Amino acid sequence: MIVILKEHAREEDIRALCRSLEEEGLSIHNSEGAHTHILGLIGDTSRVDVDALLASAAVEDVKRVSEPYKKANRKFHPEDTVVSVAGRRIGGGHFSVIAGPCSVESEAQITGVARDVQRSGAAFLRGGAFKPRTSPYSFQGLRAEGLALLREARRATGMPIVTEIMNTEHIPLFEDVDIIQVGARNMQNFELLKELGRLKTPILLKRGLSSTIEEWLMSAEYIMSEGNENVILCERGIRTFEPSMRNTLDISAVPMLKAKTHLPVVVDPSHAAGISWMVEPLAMAAVAAGADGLMIEVHNDPAHAKSDGAQSLTPAAFDALMEKVRPAAAFFGKTLE
Repeated sequence: MIVILKEHAREEDIRALCRSLEEEGLSIHNSEGAHTHILGLIGDTSRVDVDALLASAAVEDVKRVSEPYKKANRKFHPEDTVVSVAGRRIGGGHFSVIAGPCSVESEAQITGVARDVQRSGAAFLRGGAFKPRTSPYSFQGLRAEGLALLREARRATGMPIVTEIMNTEHIPLFEDVDIIQVGARNMQNFELLKELGRLKTPILLKRGLSSTIEEWLMSAEYIMSEGNENVILCERGIRTFEPSMRNTLDISAVPMLKAKTHLPVVVDPSHAAGISWMVEPLAMAAVAAGADGLMIEVHNDPAHAKSDGAQSLTPAAFDALMEKVRPAAAFFGKTLE
């Protein structure tokens, strides 16, 4: 349930209203925008007397919310959320590009790629230290050593780092990671999501391989319900019957998410198709669809990459893509961070 307050409601009336609602056992999500002030009521609202609420001097209107996700719901929070990390912003008209290799392989590799993508305009450096792989015989990442190399690249370039966590036991290792990524395979690892919700670190939540938008938003709700509202959604393609590409990018999810949630939405065109030449057209489609950013894999030597070389751009190809992304983002009213 949401309570829409009058534009010039008195503070004492609002405080009295909040006290009475809390006495009924409800939690209140307070959202105050430029022109709207909304109280989102969380809990058993079936017993709330709507007529009594409407009689309050502070209340303009009352609406029931049917969706099971509350904190992630745009009805509770009409204004776009802007996630700020080390001076870079994602959401609310701010467009950021996250770029780097699928896996951290060496100090020279990750630092060299970091410098390349930074020169081209990327705001964040991505790199996998812990790698969830379909085969147990595939490269699993450098693990803690990979995290240390990401920190070295951050020291060398100043770029905030984005990397994937696998389970709750690894949380102490991620204390100084700038954005923690939850991969598609862990989107419904609810115990992990709850633990990440108790952190202040922004969380980049990738969509599950076969998950609906509502399931995805409910996973975001798990994080937000524990107190961490710095959640970024990442569309990375879903599994369909089409065998010609790795996944199918659900570009329609971007405007749908924009209607349903206030959270920033970024698109990963690299994992979507798994084919490097498809990255550029999918990235441009994401910009046009209203995405708040892109996450792109870039490797200095894709042919010899230890993971996902087929979908990785070279630094030169990434630079060419950024030359197109920059004016496109501006055309659609986004400011490139």
